[in-house]
Amino acid sequence: MAEGQLYALFCQVAPVASLRICRDVTGRSLGYAYVNFYSREDAKRALDSFTPANRKHIRVMFSNRDPTLRLSGKANIFIKNLVPNIDGKSLSDMFGRYGTILSCKVATHFNGQSKGYGFVQFAEETSANDAIDNLNGKLNLPKEFTHSDLLQEFGPFGTITSVVIMRDNDGISKCFGFVNYGELECAAEAMKSLNGKMIKDTILYVGRAQKKSEREAELKENFERARNKKFKKFEGLCLYVKNLDDSIDGLNLRGLFEFFGEIGSCKVMVDSQGRSQGDDFVSFTTIEAVHKAIDGMNRKIVGKKPLYVGVAQRKEERRAMLVVPSADK
Repeated sequence: MAEGQLYALFCQVAPVASLRICRDVTGRSLGYAYVNFYSREDAKRALDSFTPANRKHIRVMFSNRDPTLRLSGKANIFIKNLVPNIDGKSLSDMFGRYGTILSCKVATHFNGQSKGYGFVQFAEETSANDAIDNLNGKLNLPKEFTHSDLLQEFGPFGTITSVVIMRDNDGISKCFGFVNYGELECAAEAMKSLNGKMIKDTILYVGRAQKKSEREAELKENFERARNKKFKKFEGLCLYVKNLDDSIDGLNLRGLFEFFGEIGSCKVMVDSQGRSQGDDFVSFTTIEAVHKAIDGMNRKIVGKKPLYVGVAQRKEERRAMLVVPSADK
């Protein structure tokens, strides 16, 4: 994934101040990057809206520049025997009640299937200890929990159409199960009332059962919602600058446009070798500045090339403009 792709992905959620893909001495990506936003709220929204990219799950977390905290391992816990449908988001939801999570990962095979174990690192050692005390060996259902016990706990919330406790080949409980209600409202009330409840020295984790495809669809929906909210807020304030001369970097680009008004963000898109791709973005804080910049800079010769400057559009908007209605016969 190049800088341009990463920028396009995250700027759909909130304005990106800067980003950097970490590379080795040959210019090859090391598989991780840093994205800076203008506020913690924007960063949190990106964190909650992460979605698969290039058919791979990307792991998003707050950057922690304190190496002693990252490398100490004191607040880092290992979780095994995870059921196949538990992904990074589910694991974070499950452990998040015990404290601030710095990183969370479910180990996967090349095909994306879970290996059945993962890691959670907390900001505080006390949070890690609380999670271990409450969840170690007790995740989901107590081993002695029966079909009748499950009905007794979940029955008061509505009509149950089916209930099952998952067991291994020897008939031993896997400590999780499924309850199906006839009405969606009943399931929602059960989740609200029973999630986190202490039963037989075990804290229950109750959530809606989801297939992997459903989880990905939910994440995509959250991402689209956050993206649309961002575009509504900043609609018309971002300029697309094309045909930029190779000699122009981010600082020069800002200098070219700051005359027209206050700039919110400025980004020159480069390839893996650090060369300009000629497609760049400048965001202003007012619509008046946008109009002035277009009038003053579109078709202007900068370096040896004429610039194209226009309001940035979403991909679907550009596609819609390319659709030519057929003439009525």
